[in-house]
Amino acid sequence: CQVDAGEQGQFQIVCGAANARAGIKVPLAMVGAQLPGDLQIKKAKLRGVESFGMLCGQTELRAGDDDTGLWELAADAPLGADLRQVLDLDDKVLELDLTPNRSDCLSVRGVAREVGVLNRLSVNELEIQEVAPVDASAVAVALKAPEACPRYVSRVIRDIDISRPSPSWVQERLKRAGIRSIDAVVDVTNYVLLELGQPMHAFDLNKLQGGIQVRWAQADEKITLLNGQALDLKRDSLVIADDVAALALAGIMGGADSAVSTQTQNILLESAFFQPLAVAGRARGYGLHTDSSHRFERGVDYQLQRQAIERATQMLLDIVGGQPGPVVDVVDERHFPKTRQIQLKKSRIYSGLGLVIDPVEVLEILTRLGLVVLSDTAEAWEFAVPSYRFDINIDADLLEEIARIYGYAQLPTRISAFAVELHNVSDVRLDKLSLKRHLVARDYQEIITYSFIDPKLHQVFFGDGAAVSLQNPISADMATMRTSLLPGLVQTLKNNLNRQQDRVRLFEAGLVFEKADTGYPQRQQLAGLIYGPRKGVNWAHAKTDVDFFDVKGDVESLLGLGGGDISFTPAGDLPFMHPGQSAWIHRDGKKIGYLGALHPSLGKTLGLPKMALVFELEVEGVLLGQLPKAQPISKFPEVSRDIAIVVDKSQSVAAIEQVIRRAAGDVLKQINLFDVYSGPGIELSRKSLAFGLIFQLASRTLTDDEIQTAMDAILHALTQEFSANLR
Repeated sequence: CQVDAGEQGQFQIVCGAANARAGIKVPLAMVGAQLPGDLQIKKAKLRGVESFGMLCGQTELRAGDDDTGLWELAADAPLGADLRQVLDLDDKVLELDLTPNRSDCLSVRGVAREVGVLNRLSVNELEIQEVAPVDASAVAVALKAPEACPRYVSRVIRDIDISRPSPSWVQERLKRAGIRSIDAVVDVTNYVLLELGQPMHAFDLNKLQGGIQVRWAQADEKITLLNGQALDLKRDSLVIADDVAALALAGIMGGADSAVSTQTQNILLESAFFQPLAVAGRARGYGLHTDSSHRFERGVDYQLQRQAIERATQMLLDIVGGQPGPVVDVVDERHFPKTRQIQLKKSRIYSGLGLVIDPVEVLEILTRLGLVVLSDTAEAWEFAVPSYRFDINIDADLLEEIARIYGYAQLPTRISAFAVELHNVSDVRLDKLSLKRHLVARDYQEIITYSFIDPKLHQVFFGDGAAVSLQNPISADMATMRTSLLPGLVQTLKNNLNRQQDRVRLFEAGLVFEKADTGYPQRQQLAGLIYGPRKGVNWAHAKTDVDFFDVKGDVESLLGLGGGDISFTPAGDLPFMHPGQSAWIHRDGKKIGYLGALHPSLGKTLGLPKMALVFELEVEGVLLGQLPKAQPISKFPEVSRDIAIVVDKSQSVAAIEQVIRRAAGDVLKQINLFDVYSGPGIELSRKSLAFGLIFQLASRTLTDDEIQTAMDAILHALTQEFSANLR
């Protein structure tokens, strides 16, 4: 290749690129140039031909991703000029992170407005002139879903020359914003998107059949998008269609069947306003995320559509020529957003920000933000919110803007001072934290599970028991409100077992829900679960599994915090509990919960290899306590007697102890059960119970006769009540 480098002279360069041809302008790296990757350009001889430099592509200069050949520059690029200057490569690219509420800054114009406000500078607003139509062509537009698209602006442009490329300055600005140049029509719509923040689309006019309809997708309707993805449209998807089929997924992406191509001569430009809620989540539902959906989901200026059409028209006429038709602006006033008006009381500035600020400065800040003063009285201002600020709705939003512009660092800081009334702390009531700490001290771990459970899990535990079903569940396996804490505990147990944790001790405190005629009452419950070995692996003790008495001991210890008369009765009527290893829990005669082993069939259904022990208590019944009463220590000796009796196996030890205390009277201080036996020497239906009895009075020493009298009374009562025999 003979290369003309202007004032630098002419050079002979060997080049193997497929697009090397006479007349094109490309980057030249002369001898001595340093390329990315530490590539030093030197004089070389290739196949006997000397080469004095290198013609470059985009990837070789790391200035793009086109690796098909030489980087072809614009035809008007000056010969011999520094490539950095020609393409303005020494500029700065700013990458901004935005919160979702600031959609107005998703454009150069929006960022410029913000910079102007923060720095008290005037903004060089873009002057957009209306383009006079020279052709009468127009396409009829019907808004069949005005609640989702209340405004649709369009314009026909005929006789364009799409073979003309976009100017290099347009291509470079798009590239530095992360957008690849395609053709002049697509480039202009993308440029307006970045410049003004209004997503646009262009249809090939010759591919349309009839007018434009903005409507919801129909049943079994399909579309193939510009990226080649074929979609079965959902009924809640908004589409742009002609009289025959859907042309684009509204606010997300255009369709391939109506796309602009190298043969396009006539186009239809569109610029619409879509309500954010009509577009939100639709792209994600199809596995898409586009520049258009990103903006429409957050909110686009509803007064911007006509400006965008005029701006795009002028740019297209300058690049590809054409005959523009009139602008068709269709608006449904019933659903079109109205200008929001907000009242800001002047006293709110101090009460909300703790700041005394000159009203003149407040007005200066808010008017620079684009708000228009409608009224100004001694008490308040009335402002009209600009159409591009979707995040300003109430007076608190105005306070936030004042604080932001005025400067957070300048807001005064002070320690809040207010009167605090100290509440009485009851001596006869515990708190939930003390219950949790006690269980943690007994080697339990607290968990927090969802209040929603799988309806199938509810069925497994409670059968046809009344379920509190949700009308709008977040998923199918979370469609029922829990009526007990046990399903969550068991599900957590299974998760632990799946992770090779064979010793589990859990508890949870939370609300359970019931279904009643008057509504859905809620109760605070406390539940626990133990499973597996009684203690962790250790040389000092044998590896034995937990049983009924482990969970009973934990519950007794917990209830002992508040005192009271604690008793247990068989609970054979609980369908999800083991009929022979479960008990109701009573405190001072009131039923407050239950404990025991899960029913074996339930454990089998849930896939539990071993028996799980559980308890569930009403928190309110546990929190109530009693004041402890001090008693003097007796100075007189204790007397111990043992008694062993044989009773039916069905008899409860608790009931027997009650009879013993009643029969012995005040002289009996303590009862200890120290042996339970059944086997040889005892009838199969009976068992032997051995009790240690301690007698003592605080006022005097007991005589042998008094003790014997008490023992005789105890034995007589046991014989009468339980048909007991002295062993």
